[in-house]
Amino acid sequence: MNFHDLLVKRRSIRKYTDRELSPEAVKLILEAALLSPTSKSARAWQLVVVEDKDTLARMADCKPAGAVSVGRCPFAVAVTVDTSRSEAWIEDASVAAFAMQMQAADLGIGSCWVQVHGRTTADGTSSDEHIRNILGIPDNCPVLCIVTFGYPDEERKPQDTEKLKWENVHVDRW
Repeated sequence: MNFHDLLVKRRSIRKYTDRELSPEAVKLILEAALLSPTSKSARAWQLVVVEDKDTLARMADCKPAGAVSVGRCPFAVAVTVDTSRSEAWIEDASVAAFAMQMQAADLGIGSCWVQVHGRTTADGTSSDEHIRNILGIPDNCPVLCIVTFGYPDEERKPQDTEKLKWENVHVDRW
């Protein structure tokens, strides 16, 4: 599939079948992150792959809404960056997460970005702290997001390119 078609067809998937992903598919998804560009070629991202169902269920409590897919997926990746090696950690982690999502879509695998940075649990604890405590992530590696992966158990319509916000595009000046 060409890249434009991939962009149009990729949608956030929050419900997954029980079908496991092949080791080859998981490797390709992770390689996409490791191939992603980073500021000053720092390659400071750190990826924590989680397949344990109990751990995924605990991670799903990282915020009161919007993290249900974490407990429903065959595997998830917590995307973080060593901030001592990159001041552009949010950008670096975002590009890595996006690359994994696009690779998954190309393989027919669904995904969903679950925001962690700047969010809180139901009791007011930082979502970042919640995930770092569960996964043993050091303090200098904040978690931007969790990306969930699995074979879709829901159908989503492709993006409607007729509804693109072209009014948000400015040429030469605002």
